Amino acid sequence: MRNTAMNMVHKLAARDERVLYIGSDPGAGTLRAMSKEFPKRHLIEGISEAHIIGMSAGLAMEGFVPYVNTIATFLTRRCYEQVAVDLCLHNMPVRLIANGGGLVYAPLGPTHQAIEDIAIMRALPNMTVICPCDADEAARMMEETLDWKGPIYIRLGKGGDAIVSKAEHRFEIGKAILMRPPGEVVMVTTGIMLQRALAAADLLAAQGIRAGILHMHTVKPLDADALLQAAGGTRLLVTLEEHVPSGGLGSAVAEALIDKLGSNLPAMLRLSLPDRFMHNYGSQDSLLKKHGLSPSAIATSIERALAASHTSAPQLHST
Repeated sequence: MRNTAMNMVHKLAARDERVLYIGSDPGAGTLRAMSKEFPKRHLIEGISEAHIIGMSAGLAMEGFVPYVNTIATFLTRRCYEQVAVDLCLHNMPVRLIANGGGLVYAPLGPTHQAIEDIAIMRALPNMTVICPCDADEAARMMEETLDWKGPIYIRLGKGGDAIVSKAEHRFEIGKAILMRPPGEVVMVTTGIMLQRALAAADLLAAQGIRAGILHMHTVKPLDADALLQAAGGTRLLVTLEEHVPSGGLGSAVAEALIDKLGSNLPAMLRLSLPDRFMHNYGSQDSLLKKHGLSPSAIATSIERALAASHTSAPQLHST
């Protein structure tokens, strides 16, 4: 996914002279072809994210469309004030390409695990937040970023994720994609949780439970219309995210439902990472499994929630 997004920066730069790349500490050879073809628009500034954000804002004010790239935690936590004041306050067309959203960098521990990034970026006025599910969708997404007004935070997976998106669905910022029609359950996903939702839906189907899937690649602005249409008549609405429970997809979905429906809410189950830093080292998959976000664990949580839905409170929450 990352390589695809980076190659798209080069492709966009070849098409539009406003496009430039700014990296902090990229891996050796990152966009080497672009650095040779467009050396004045391929900039490596070192580990100085606050400076890079200010620099990208200034370049955007001069008419450029900067694509800034580094690890997700460095692009959010380290320079949050600059993102808020330099980019969002002035609504600058800067694209923040964040490597390793969620638990991609699980082997490096909590300093590199972006578990709250959606929440803090979604909170910023004018910021758009996008989480593609695979490399093919990332390519279609990058095409749509060139002329988008205002800053964009792009949360990327590690790459090598199974391709589950479809070209015929296309990609439009702020428009969700219905991957499977609603059943008695509807799962709302973002990013690489789509792959796990599809697998969980297959497991549920084997138990006679039909589960729809709404892929919410854009968490902000959230597609409330698609959400309401998918949720209508379902017994259980489930959100899946590789993120802490506060402020992410589950929160965004709950807020949209409250705003649109008031008290007439569907039963809701939010599946997420726990509200704590991860002190267990391992792979992304192993930590997702540990915290109940493997396909089998998702299916089991949904089965239990359905069984309890007649006597439970309207909103169920599991981490």
